[in-house]
Amino acid sequence: MAQKPLTNSAADKLNFVAQDEIWKYRLQAESDARNNWSKNWGFLTISMEELLRREGEVPKPPKPKIELPGHLGIRPVTPVEKYIKVHPSPPVPQTTTGFIGWRSTIPGLELEKNYKIISCKGAYAKELQWPEQGIH
Repeated sequence: MAQKPLTNSAADKLNFVAQDEIWKYRLQAESDARNNWSKNWGFLTISMEELLRREGEVPKPPKPKIELPGHLGIRPVTPVEKYIKVHPSPPVPQTTTGFIGWRSTIPGLELEKNYKIISCKGAYAKELQWPEQGIH
């Protein structure tokens, strides 16, 4: 006597009539989608000129190209190497402590060029010639 294998899927719990109704509904939905596709999405298969002609719009002729005078034209690209000079890096330090700020300690590789750091208290106020009472 052969026994039916035990399954726990939801489809097996439905009866055959319900499964048949679900299948009919799927086929009907697919048929409706196939019949309505050209009405909803048929414009994707038509060229742009034909689509505009159907809607009553006449495509405008392309605008003529205007030649710009020489002084208004786009200049040729200047290579970056003309403005930015990249020097070779020094050897990498052996320790992590030496790695912090290792490039900025070399005079040719510093980030601040032509910049003077003023760190004394009140230096900015002295530049503005404020009285000492105004300096905190």
